[in-house]
Amino acid sequence: MNITKEQVLEALKNVDDPDLKKDIVTLGMVRDLVVEGENVNFTVMLTTPACPMKEMIHKASVNAVLHFVNKNAKVNVKMDADVTSRKKDKSALPGVKNIIAVASGKGGVGKSTVAANLAVALVKQGAKVGLVDADVYGPSVPIMFDVADERPLMKTMEDGVNKMIPIESYGVKLNSIGFMAAPGQAIPYRGPMASKALVELITKTDWGELDYLIVDLPPGTGDIHISIVTTIPVTGAVIVSTPQLVALSDAQRGVSMFLLPQVNVPVLGVVENMAYFTPEELPNNKYYIFGKDGGKGMAEKLGVPLLGQIPLVQSICEAGDAGRPVVLQETTPQALAFIELAKAVAQQVAIKNSAPVAVEA
Repeated sequence: MNITKEQVLEALKNVDDPDLKKDIVTLGMVRDLVVEGENVNFTVMLTTPACPMKEMIHKASVNAVLHFVNKNAKVNVKMDADVTSRKKDKSALPGVKNIIAVASGKGGVGKSTVAANLAVALVKQGAKVGLVDADVYGPSVPIMFDVADERPLMKTMEDGVNKMIPIESYGVKLNSIGFMAAPGQAIPYRGPMASKALVELITKTDWGELDYLIVDLPPGTGDIHISIVTTIPVTGAVIVSTPQLVALSDAQRGVSMFLLPQVNVPVLGVVENMAYFTPEELPNNKYYIFGKDGGKGMAEKLGVPLLGQIPLVQSICEAGDAGRPVVLQETTPQALAFIELAKAVAQQVAIKNSAPVAVEA
């Protein structure tokens, strides 16, 4: 007996997206369904190419057809992605679906390293990604991506506005306050001047079509942060900390800033950087030099996800200094930690985007 499309769709209603808490048919994720005899072909359109549940959903889709329709069916499932967005103001960075702020309560916790590797990890998962280095006090993206001597070109858009063309490295579109001066040269911006310059750096760049724009914010919780997040439609914030009590206290203030009524930016979660030390010669050993699970405890206390725990490994620093983010080292534990971080961030963005929009009274 021939299989029908109706049978397949009914079977696939038994496959739930674990994050969105609905079945993939109701969510409109099943596309291009073609049935010919016992051959069943369709696409499952995920909310992000970095979906951590990709393999599980693929397996469940195949098994649903075999179990509920025909055990002899030849099921071919293509996994694709269309990154979601809930931006209301389409005039601000119209081609950018999601803007993710990476912040820390204090300097020295590896925020820029996390931002750089997060951007490259998302690209490796198939996403279109940009990274803007808004750390006016210590721009490091040009060095980390081996483009310190390059400068963005200018382009006149159709509306007559001049915009910068971002530098591209490792598949990531880049712009940085560091491109505005020679390496090592101080950029003497004062408060309001710095805020204006950084907002223009973001809005006056031709980013094109992006799934995610990562914004590497300066450390702290000052005017610059509030100016950026209240001018740019930020999807969510990632807070970076180390396990020490002082760093965690500052990171908690960073979380509080994003939750202020005048800011109101969702916190996607906490990244615990330098979580433990693993010697290269003892890859199964973990030494908690700065304390154990401090970031995890803070995330639980604040009711936000722990997005990842990044090890303290010398090669992470060396890779950044060499202009080649460590996530490019493929199968190393530190590279895999950043890949898992990227999946967790993309997962939280998709969850936030699927939440019902609050109706104003």
